[in-house]
Amino acid sequence: SEAMPPVNPGALIRRRIAYAGSLIGGIAETQEMLDFCAEHNVVADIELVRADQLTEAYDRMVAGDVKYRFVLDTSTLQVPAEEADA
Repeated sequence: SEAMPPVNPGALIRRRIAYAGSLIGGIAETQEMLDFCAEHNVVADIELVRADQLTEAYDRMVAGDVKYRFVLDTSTLQVPAEEADA
């Protein structure tokens, strides 16, 4: 295979050009993985956290007292008063 030409970061920055890549695949590969997980009942181990538990969850994360990934239960978020009146 041919070597990639060198990239000049300064030239990209000056022209505001973004250069990105992924080691995990694109949309099609991600969808294939999600379909596989659904078909084979592959699930993530999570700890569901209510909005009123965010400070405790953060403190536990800082202390290294986390076994699973935290997932915020967005249904427990409160709507700001100005939006609730609209």
